[in-house]
Amino acid sequence: MNRRDTLRLATALAAAHPLMPTWARATAPHWTTAAAPSLARQELYPEVLGGRIYVAGGLLNPNTGYSAHFEAYDPTTDRWTRLATLPEARHHIALAAAAGRIHAVGGFTGGFPNWRAQADTWVYDPGANRWSAGAPLPYASAEGVFAGIDGRLYLVGGRVRGRDDARHFNDHTDTARGAVFDPATGRWSAIADAPTARNSAAAAVLDGRLHVVGGRQALRQPDGSLRQVNVPQLEVYDPATDRWTTRAPMPLPQGGLAAAAHGGRLYVFGGEQWVPEQKVFADAWVYDPATDRWSALPPLPTPRHGLGAATLGDRIHVFGGGTRVGGDFASTVHEVLVP
Repeated sequence: MNRRDTLRLATALAAAHPLMPTWARATAPHWTTAAAPSLARQELYPEVLGGRIYVAGGLLNPNTGYSAHFEAYDPTTDRWTRLATLPEARHHIALAAAAGRIHAVGGFTGGFPNWRAQADTWVYDPGANRWSAGAPLPYASAEGVFAGIDGRLYLVGGRVRGRDDARHFNDHTDTARGAVFDPATGRWSAIADAPTARNSAAAAVLDGRLHVVGGRQALRQPDGSLRQVNVPQLEVYDPATDRWTTRAPMPLPQGGLAAAAHGGRLYVFGGEQWVPEQKVFADAWVYDPATDRWSALPPLPTPRHGLGAATLGDRIHVFGGGTRVGGDFASTVHEVLVP
């Protein structure tokens, strides 16, 4: 019996076996569902503000299409509400909150393979339901991670232009660069490079530190093509010291995954793999920083990559994403983990 079957059997038998270990009881982590988003899309980097999940842009079906769609999910009504659209359609655009506003940074324009990383940033005011221009990034960036810590916004990794006139996915390179934005001054500044250059990673903030995990590297081959190789590394950035530390890698390298923090732990979900074989992951994991250990969770009911994850109260919402490898097959699936 494999790990997934074992977890399902344990959950099903929990009520009949009250003396089973804690992980196998009825209170064990389990999945339920919630209202579907209004648009099928993938490559999502959501944010939570004021008890709602915000999601912007994304790749459509087919992946030559991409969106300026912007909406928010309210768990009290189990409804998604469409909001003011982005000033321009983007995919792989990242969101983070500071001072009561949502900041949207970078992302790609163009349908595959004609992607071009951008340096624009926009700021959304929920009270006015309006976007305004923000301070541009110090470099064009997409597929990086973006998060707020103590009122500042941190951008790490992703794909950057390999040349000024980049017009194609292959014209970009993975980066370990990072930058921080201070809304009080309106300025970006550099932070220490991460140990690993990568794209399509996931991140969450635990105890004031940015935890960056998984993702992949686009390795250039002799014929000029790119080989997409997943990485398992977990690296932690401390803004107080501007230093990175390396912790236990995730058990399985997963690229295009999603992450969220809950109860002082890091939860990660799904993703895809290109080599040695193409596949989409249902695997889900939880990391405990106190023990530096990973544990398996019940798998995603619907395997996906390029999905979004966000914590609201005592639930982790996992939504959207592609159900097959690549840019097509975006979904409106919205599944909820009860940790």
